[in-house]
Amino acid sequence: MGDLFATIRAALCPIHREGWRYIAIFAAVTVVLGLLWEPLWIPGLILTAWCAYFFRDPPRVTPIRPGLIVSPADGVVTATAPARPPVELGLGDAPLARVTVFMNVLDVHVNRMPVAGLVERIAYRPGTFVNAALDKASEENERSGMTVRMDDGRAIGVVQIAGLVARRILCQVGEGQVLKTGERFGLIRFGSRLDVYLPPGVSPLVAVGQRAVAGETVLADLMADEPPRLGAVR
Repeated sequence: MGDLFATIRAALCPIHREGWRYIAIFAAVTVVLGLLWEPLWIPGLILTAWCAYFFRDPPRVTPIRPGLIVSPADGVVTATAPARPPVELGLGDAPLARVTVFMNVLDVHVNRMPVAGLVERIAYRPGTFVNAALDKASEENERSGMTVRMDDGRAIGVVQIAGLVARRILCQVGEGQVLKTGERFGLIRFGSRLDVYLPPGVSPLVAVGQRAVAGETVLADLMADEPPRLGAVR
């Protein structure tokens, strides 16, 4: 019996603590609507199950070799071209290699640290809510940026960007904290993107169209001397 319970626990995905109140709200609304009109039970239950699915927080196995920069989000890599980092990050005016990961409403939305280091700066900027897949979303949309200083003195920028549906960015760490690669630092509700600005001279090791897994997929390697990668759908 103990093995059975262990198997069940392993199969069930943990829920991020931020999601429980929303699941409770969905469930309460389902009960009210179901009591008012019985056919509404089914769509209510489906929506409540989707809410629980959205806030899932699965464990991840993070590569911890020094120099690796991992994806902060689940989703599709939509851009790897150089871009100027947001002014509020303090990373200068020169374009840096930027990796963009777009999350749809079915992806895990818990965000994880791309590298280990000191959270040197956190800056929130209000903005619009255009489609996060558009390039102009980096400039126009509501965002929360973070500058992380690594042990070797180099820094990266990580920017959570709200999208067309997403209306709430949560950054759950503060300036001065020292975090490990793969640690959770926040989430975005409901569908959005993250931009990672790499240090000067560092090339992305992912291709546009590739799916990334938060805390696991290697976006770049500070120790590698390899040109940017191209990809093809097979």
